[in-house]
Amino acid sequence: MGNVTLIGMPGSGKSTVGVLLAKFLGYGFLDVDLLIQQQQNALLQEILDSRGVAAFLDAEEQAVLGLQCDEHVIAPGGSAVCREQAALHLKKLGPVVYLRVELEELQRRIQNLSTRGIAMEPGQTLADVMAMRAPLYDKYADIIVDCPAGQSLAQTAQVVLEQLRQKGLLP
Repeated sequence: MGNVTLIGMPGSGKSTVGVLLAKFLGYGFLDVDLLIQQQQNALLQEILDSRGVAAFLDAEEQAVLGLQCDEHVIAPGGSAVCREQAALHLKKLGPVVYLRVELEELQRRIQNLSTRGIAMEPGQTLADVMAMRAPLYDKYADIIVDCPAGQSLAQTAQVVLEQLRQKGLLP
């Protein structure tokens, strides 16, 4: 059966769409950010503040490489694609869907940039992070789903489901 992984920028709706998609499919839901917090016994922002971005990416990669599940919708952090081994492991687990959201919409959605636990270096903007990650999302995605402003997350989940079925990536 396999899993479905949702990738994309912070604020793209991976967790919420993931829960809805899991309900539609009768799958479990796995939020990798929560897994990292459990494994590291710290909040994402605490890991970033105390250990830095590289250590955070190491922890994220470890969490992803440890995933062994079936019939789950997986929502990794937006930075999971920054480590090739992690991205390739997600692809082995099943189809990868990129939730592509325009920068302006992400900026509207993310009000807590400095406390949200986003892997970004000091001085980097959301636009900088997006410019670096977008080619990686494109590279690892089996399906790209555009998520226009005004589309509800429930509608996005429905579009993901339809595209997975159309491409024969679901039973």
